[in-house]
Amino acid sequence: MTSTVKLYGLVLSGGQSRRMGKDKGLIAYHGMPQRDYLYRLLEQVCDKAFMSIRKEQAMEIHADFKTIVDEDIFKGPFNGILSAHKEFPEVAWLVLACDLPLIDEKALRYLVERRKPDSFATAYALKENPLPEPLCAIWEPNGLKNAVLYMQEGKNGSCPRKFLINNATHLVHPENENTLMNANSESDYKEALTKLE
Repeated sequence: MTSTVKLYGLVLSGGQSRRMGKDKGLIAYHGMPQRDYLYRLLEQVCDKAFMSIRKEQAMEIHADFKTIVDEDIFKGPFNGILSAHKEFPEVAWLVLACDLPLIDEKALRYLVERRKPDSFATAYALKENPLPEPLCAIWEPNGLKNAVLYMQEGKNGSCPRKFLINNATHLVHPENENTLMNANSESDYKEALTKLE
């Protein structure tokens, strides 16, 4: 089933990167800051791309990049995702976290081709641990509307993965499982560099 709903891309780059000790969005795995690299990837597979940022980051983002400032209504990654949904409520969002150094255009196209618009989201998941990866996923407008209600209830916590586990999520297994590697610490960073070589 194909969808007439537009697909926008969102790089989540407003996190504090406490475990890494430096801004994950600025690490240059591919010769440019990771947030810029992911933005350029999303431009290849989406109708438009945006960078999700904190208010204080606005001055450091080049004018070439479209941004959506976190509204700080919700906690955690939902902050950026639902701020984007509020600005463009009728589109689906291909959301990418800044801590995915091995993701590439091929992996994104593979996910987009398997999109199920009648589900709340289409998310990557590893075969041996089939939990949805909410920060490498296509969130449909209906799923995001329900996520707003879920967060407003205030009793569910703020974990997007928990939301997807308990709702209609279409899981896709990546062709190369390395593409879902998270780099959140110095040791992860070194491992990612080794894999990229």
